[in-house]
Amino acid sequence: MINLEQKKHVYTVSELTKYIRVIVEESFPGIWVEGEISNFILHSSGHMYFTLRDAGSTLKCAFFKHSNLKLKFKPKDGMKVICHGSVSVYEARGDYQLIVEDVEPKGIGALQLQFQQLKEKLQKEGLFDDKYKVPIPFLPTRIGVVTSPTGAAIQDILNIARRRFANIEIIINPVKVQGADAKDEIAAAIKQFNELKNIDVMIVGRGGGSLEDLWAFNEEVVARAIFASKIPVISAVGHEVDYTISDFVADFRAPTPSAAAELVIPRKEDLVDLIKTATERLNNAISGKLDILKEMLDGLKESYILRQPLNYVIQMQQRVDDLKKDMSVSIEHAVEMSGEKFKSIISKLEALSPVSILNRGYSITKKLPEGIIIKESRSLKSGDCIETRLGQGKIKSRVEEIV
Repeated sequence: MINLEQKKHVYTVSELTKYIRVIVEESFPGIWVEGEISNFILHSSGHMYFTLRDAGSTLKCAFFKHSNLKLKFKPKDGMKVICHGSVSVYEARGDYQLIVEDVEPKGIGALQLQFQQLKEKLQKEGLFDDKYKVPIPFLPTRIGVVTSPTGAAIQDILNIARRRFANIEIIINPVKVQGADAKDEIAAAIKQFNELKNIDVMIVGRGGGSLEDLWAFNEEVVARAIFASKIPVISAVGHEVDYTISDFVADFRAPTPSAAAELVIPRKEDLVDLIKTATERLNNAISGKLDILKEMLDGLKESYILRQPLNYVIQMQQRVDDLKKDMSVSIEHAVEMSGEKFKSIISKLEALSPVSILNRGYSITKKLPEGIIIKESRSLKSGDCIETRLGQGKIKSRVEEIV
């Protein structure tokens, strides 16, 4: 008789989960999965967690820090991507998930997406605004160049400088323009020129290349170094069709290093011709002005005042005498008119004066000793002393009867 209990194997949850994990990991060691990112979380540890979804299903994903450090763009919800990794099982919850090793945006390259994201970020901060851009000096005496000392860009700049204006001094701050260290060297060179303050304008650039070749000039550290520069910066990266973040931040963008050199270095012959033309115009203007002044001087020489200067002085003396006479007459008339007006005012005041009234036969009576003017008889009583003022003199008396 067969014992069924001996043939039956009972798994624990952990055993089954581990077994499934081994099967899954061996079956899907390295796969590409396409989907849309949702529930994206960037953990403080640097790990990234998100869900890939399509119309029918969802898949949890873990993108650990050691793998995502090389990522060229920032994932976000709603972004369609293609993820490369391996399928595993998270034993603590029994969830299967994709352990991501790399992510590529669907339909657009990772570098291009990173370029667009950084451009949008810096534009929102105002680093591209025209109000921060400063003009390029017309005739710099010393030009700083941040580029590779072995590249074609510096040779083009030096050749143009020698051909157009050999007196201008070129200072080269050599840097790598490609590779992992390029961005930090370029940013440091820009900062160093600003600390030394020994140049009038700066050209930052390199020759053309692929997007990867030009990538150092799309790095945020370079863009912020250009924006912080107190020295005007011309960005000259790549060929005419290539644009970098540095082009947007710089004070001026030149399509090539050669174009930057021609922009900032005027032709000496043109300046000499300009000076000659200006000198001729100045001489003509001075000659014309001298001719006008000579004509004015000739006219003055023939004028009456210069031919008979003494007569002019005599006429002016007579004019002064006439003015003095007219002034004396005016003053006398004014004094006379003021005197008549003054007499009229005095007459009016005298007519209104109490003394004049008294001289016409009236009198003023005051009660003593108060000195109060008596206006009616009832204010007095028998025996009161009073004083009467006449036009000439005063009378003191005592009241005997009031009627």
